[in-house]
This record gives sequence, structure tokens and C-alpha cells, in this order.
Amino acid sequence: MSSTLLEVKGIVKRFPGVLALDGVNFDLKEGEVHTLLGENGAGKTTLMNIIFGLYKPDEGEILFRGKKVHIRSPYHALQLGIGMVQQHFTLVPSFTVAENVSLGTKDPPNKVAAEVKRISKEFGLEVDPYAKIWQLSVGEKQRVEIIKLLYAGAKVVILDEPTAVLTPQETEALFKAIRKMTAQGTGVIFISHKLNEVMEISDRVTVLRKGKVIGTLKRGEFDQNKLAQMMVGREVVMKIEREKAKPGDLVIRVDNVYAKSDKGHLALDGISFEIRAGEILGIAGVAGNGQRELAEVITGLRKVESGKIEFAGKDITNSSVMDRILAGIAYIPQDRKGVALSPNLSVAENLFLRRKERKIWFNKASIYEHARRYIEEYKIKTPSPATAVKYLSGGNMQKVVIAREFSLEPKLIIAVHPTRGLDVASMEFVYRSLIKARDEGVAVLLLAGELYEIFNLSDRVGVIYEGKIVGYTTPDPSPENVEKIGLMMAGVAV
Repeated sequence: MSSTLLEVKGIVKRFPGVLALDGVNFDLKEGEVHTLLGENGAGKTTLMNIIFGLYKPDEGEILFRGKKVHIRSPYHALQLGIGMVQQHFTLVPSFTVAENVSLGTKDPPNKVAAEVKRISKEFGLEVDPYAKIWQLSVGEKQRVEIIKLLYAGAKVVILDEPTAVLTPQETEALFKAIRKMTAQGTGVIFISHKLNEVMEISDRVTVLRKGKVIGTLKRGEFDQNKLAQMMVGREVVMKIEREKAKPGDLVIRVDNVYAKSDKGHLALDGISFEIRAGEILGIAGVAGNGQRELAEVITGLRKVESGKIEFAGKDITNSSVMDRILAGIAYIPQDRKGVALSPNLSVAENLFLRRKERKIWFNKASIYEHARRYIEEYKIKTPSPATAVKYLSGGNMQKVVIAREFSLEPKLIIAVHPTRGLDVASMEFVYRSLIKARDEGVAVLLLAGELYEIFNLSDRVGVIYEGKIVGYTTPDPSPENVEKIGLMMAGVAV
């Protein structure tokens, strides 16, 4: 029988106006993957931050290998053998992989590089020890974070939403690495909202709701529906019933558009498509094939090298961002914190950004009145409209973005990974919001990483590969169609 590596008992954590954790008990055994599930704001990340020494608990105790410990800092946690890969990586971009791994140690670089190579090979975490961090993909950066923990000898590895930014292939490689870690006795705490992944990787699952443990289930005792119901407290409908689309007038035509990436390479290679009012065009593709650049050329955030973009019958190829907002283009970017929101501004101020009534900026009462209406309509959980948006959960941040963009009464909505990092209840909300917009005659361009999301929402599916649309298909989730899409995503002509 596996021994217990880590145990937390009766953990309580309060923030101003919020009881984040209310007597939480949780344990992790050697060689297991114990998943922590819960809606955004349920307390998952707060609990992990306590275990990793970022927060101090108000009440309760932590035991590591049966001994009571007071974890003073992340450095102290790592000395004990507890490591964490956070959603936002903590790497020095200008340093090499080996230099990042060696931080906090006195080991010579050549020794570190050799050990990085060994760990990479052993766990299938391929990465060049001499590559600079800024040169790496998101998936490679995550591997560096995991290698750092394995190099430090961590026996407890916390992975907070580790697949949120990974392609399906990178997720598969990560799961192989996790299984190799657990085979050697390492315990893994896995935090995810993707129930299909939870089903695949978990030995046990603990569900948190509003800071309390709802229950812990072993493999064989849970399925996706049961976990979703435990998380939310009600049945969650992930397959949205909707009527067949009734496409209207042409809203946007992208005609033979070329654009470069941040590194100066060709990201869009003569891409062309059209979307009509009242339909959702889903774009499927492996990350890095021009999806971000496509969203940015339509919103005016990236220069078009050649080609033409027509919106509502007008050429907007070289028009400003503000002109496009006023014309009726709404944008839900992939990066909530870095692009969509101003974290230090209040919920009310973020809800008012991008609006044309600039004179109201000097009338705080009007801004707060405007905000309260949308906080109620979109069920945004916030202590008050004056709360800085950075203190909201991911799901509530996304509700702020959606409320703001939809309030602009757009003709076109560009949604890039709109449910990334969200819990099942927030995902359901986003799905219903996009379908409602479509039914009201809005054109929607959906750039999502998950095929089930593309199938669930789209009326037509286009496949992007190396910056161009290589084919179209219906949103049919049959194995034959999934295989067809997969081949197109890999650049194989179908």
C-alpha cells in the first residue's frame, strides 16, 4: 500500500470579504495522480498556493511524510520536496534552459546541461538545454518548468491547468511524462477543467465547491456527468441544443490576406473565407498555424502585408482599431489578463473600456450604473464594481470580457479560445452566449483549440494549416470526419 506523501487538515483561508477555504482536508499518496476539481473561485489555486508556501493558512495544518510542517516560502517547499508549475511560468526569457534550471543552486552549467539532457530523455520532455527561453514554444517552456522540479528532486509535483496552452500532441506527451513520474513514486496533484483529461489521468478526484470539499472519488467511482454535477451543484448541459443556422447578408470577406508573425515569418499565407450574419464559422487547426495573427489582422492589431478585408461592404484593410470597434467588430482574445483586460483597473472600468461615450469617463456614477447592469445580467461574481478585475476568478474575468464586447452590439464576434481555463459552468455560459448572439444575427468567427468545442458551436468548419484554409467540413463528430479534419490539420490533402 502506498504511503501518504502530503496531507492537509482543516485548512481555512480568508481574504477581505471572502472565505476562500473552509476546513479543507486533502491528501496525496506516493505514485498517484490526485486531481483537484472545482469551478473558478472554488479555492483550488488558493489551496495549492498554501501548499507551495505562497500563502499562509489562517487555520489548519500541513503534514509532509507524516510530520507537521510550516511552509514558509516556495524555496522552503522545494527544499522539502514540493514543487509547482503555475499557469504563468516563472522563467527568465534571456537565460538558457540550463541557466534557468540552475537558478538557486551552485551547480556548474555543464553539469546542469548534462542532467537536463538525462531528465529530458528519461521522461520524454525533449528540450535543448542551450536554447534561450524566449526561443521556445509554450509547450517547451512548460517542460522546462517540470524539469526544474525533477532536477530539484521534488516528490510532490503540482500542475495547475497544465494542458490549457498545449496542443493535443503536447498533452499526450505530458501525460506520458506524468505516468513515468508516478511510476517512480512521485505524487502529482493535477488541476484541470477538462473532464475528459481528468477521466484519463486521475487515480483519485477531489471536488471543491465554494471553498469546501464536496467529496473524493477513486477511479471507477466517477464519470464526467457525476464530476460536473459535484462541481456545480446541478446538472450541466455541455451539448448545447440549437436550431439550424439561417445565414443572412455577408458580414466579412477575407480575401487572399498575407501577414507576418512577430518574428517576421509569414504567418498568413493568402488566407480567404467569408462569414454571413447569423452563422458561426469554426476554424480548426494545431496551435501556431496563424490563428492569433488572423484574429489580429481582422481587429486591426496586426498589419496586412497584402490582400483585402471587407466588412459590411466596406474595405477595412488599413482602418484603425477604433474604426473597427465603431463599425461593429467585437474581440474575445485568448489572453484574458494580458490583452483583454486591464488587471489593475476596476470591474466597472474594464466593462466600460472600448466604448465610444468617452465623456462618461469623468462621471463615475454613470460608469458604476452601467457596470451594475452588466454584473447582474451576466452574473459576474465580484464583491463590488470597484473591485480590481485581477482579483476575480478566470471564469468571472471572461464574463467581464463577454459582457463588455456583447454590449457593443457587434455585427461580428471574434472568439479565440473563449473557454480556455474555464470550469464547466463557465463554459456552458460562454457557449450559450455565443449561440444567442448567432441567433440574433451576429456573425461569429470561432478559433478554438478543442475539436469538441468546434463541433458543439459551429455551423461550418474550416481547417487552417500554415496560414491558409485548406478545406471545409460539417461539424460532424463522427470518427470518419474527425480523421478527415486531423489529416487536414497535419497538412495532408483530403
